[in-house]
Amino acid sequence: MDHLEKAEKIREKTGVSYDDAKSALEACDYDVLDAIVYLEKLGKIKGPGTSSYTTTAAELSDDLTRAHEDYEKSCRKENFGEMMGRFGDWVSKVCTRGMEIKFHVRKDDKKVLSLPLLVLVVLMIFGFWFTIPMLIVGLFCGCKYDFEGMDDVTVNLNDLSNKASNVVDDIKTSVAAEKKDKKDDNE
Repeated sequence: MDHLEKAEKIREKTGVSYDDAKSALEACDYDVLDAIVYLEKLGKIKGPGTSSYTTTAAELSDDLTRAHEDYEKSCRKENFGEMMGRFGDWVSKVCTRGMEIKFHVRKDDKKVLSLPLLVLVVLMIFGFWFTIPMLIVGLFCGCKYDFEGMDDVTVNLNDLSNKASNVVDDIKTSVAAEKKDKKDDNE
């Protein structure tokens, strides 16, 4: 690229006159970049401007403000007392819900026993060697179990207890039929 083309290139890029471009090139030993910087220092062209845009909390939408607050809360470290407070709230909620749900034992469509679910869970944890066998024996004695006050979840416990009762009834009838067959064979 000859000197004339360099001067023309500077003139196109910067908008200065041909004479200013030529004198800047001569002052910078015909280096185009140095000539443009030289022209900027002389104030003949404006340097690259910087712009910025900021928003204040007042300009943010409600959703963005909530998301920002949630983010700040999740980034903040909890101390031990706050964690124990959250745990206590959870235990309180579980205990309250456990007292609202009732476990019923029915025999011949009469309610024999009604316990809060929390009591049944505590009995199963601390007295499982007694509670589980009693529930199984109750099935063989014709008892049916159901839950009241519980929302439908992935597994419907009332359906499961009905199926268990039906299985036990089937076992009892098959055992009775076998006993009858043996008795008839012996006679």
